[in-house]
Amino acid sequence: MTAVRGTAVDIPTQDGIADAYLAHPDDADRHPAVLLYMDAFGLRPHLRTMADHLAGAGYTVLVPNVFYRQGRAPLAELPDFIDPAARPEILENILPAARALTPELAMRDAGAYLDWLASCPQATDRPVGITGYCLGAGLALRTAGTFPGRVAAAAGFHGGHLATEAPDSPHTVAGQVTAELYFGHADQDHALPPEQIERLEKALDEAGVRHRTEVYEGAQHGYTQADTAAYNAEAAERHWRALLDLFGRTL
Repeated sequence: MTAVRGTAVDIPTQDGIADAYLAHPDDADRHPAVLLYMDAFGLRPHLRTMADHLAGAGYTVLVPNVFYRQGRAPLAELPDFIDPAARPEILENILPAARALTPELAMRDAGAYLDWLASCPQATDRPVGITGYCLGAGLALRTAGTFPGRVAAAAGFHGGHLATEAPDSPHTVAGQVTAELYFGHADQDHALPPEQIERLEKALDEAGVRHRTEVYEGAQHGYTQADTAAYNAEAAERHWRALLDLFGRTL
């Protein structure tokens, strides 16, 4: 792992300014770009730590606050550790922002994030990698399908509602995906029941998408997030191995 530099940055979008965190190796070189999509709890110290970890492996990583229309991060006061007792009140403050982020708005923003990375002095101009967590997994899949020529690889971990029966469900973009995909599902995830996993797998197979899907046994929704009670150290380490393998082969 190399030394890392992290800074707060602002990303111009069609609808305002998205606050974000940028992490990259502390050198003068350009590195493959990665767009890291947050979970519902948003841009906070733990996600910055995750970005630093990726940067230490040789990537330039951008973590945008996808809820920027509702304000700069954090939208709600967050404790250092999010336990089950704290979740309901936090989510009550955050869920309206999540519901307001329509697929159309999210992909308009995704174009802005990709444009910013394309002009970033610390990033190469090659197609990017994407990783997303919780709601970010759906954003990763949508971005891969909406900007196929600009995404080399995308991964989603403990994603929710990836393959619903809604006409705009994330899995419906499978036919436009050219990137290689990886999904690490939690087997104890109320937000992604087995029928959705099967529906997602079928859509990717029928579209001929290069992909790998694994179900992490004993893992809960949010297993990568060390500042929550859902964290599972073994599953989180497995996620890092899978993610770095994917990016190492494709970026």
